[in-house]
Amino acid sequence: MTDSEPWPIAVPRSPLDDKLGVEITEQSAQRVSGRAPVDGNTQPYGLWHGGASAVLVETLGSLGAAAHAGPDRHAVGTELNVSHLRSVRSGWVHGVATAIHLGSTSAVYRIELTDDDGRLIASGRLSCRLLG
Repeated sequence: MTDSEPWPIAVPRSPLDDKLGVEITEQSAQRVSGRAPVDGNTQPYGLWHGGASAVLVETLGSLGAAAHAGPDRHAVGTELNVSHLRSVRSGWVHGVATAIHLGSTSAVYRIELTDDDGRLIASGRLSCRLLG
């Protein structure tokens, strides 16, 4: 996905997601997948930044919650947890958010981030409140 292409559903794009180069490849209430380049998203030692992991985890989970909420409601994050498990210096970080709870007022996602070789680099969980 490029900056000129829309997100899969009508959800505003975040300038922070654009800065990170986030690309969404799949989106539904049950599952969202996407990726971001390591290049440009590193900490001073050349490793993928933990904050970039948090942004990617929250973006993927929030897009799933927005798909679940539908066009008349909004999803807002209420709790974010990310465990950093492995470092990565190049390539892409790939993420998959999987719904673990889809309720009438909340949605919860498990998000796993992997490197280009499929190794787990971070595991996260995002809870969202559905408003509207």
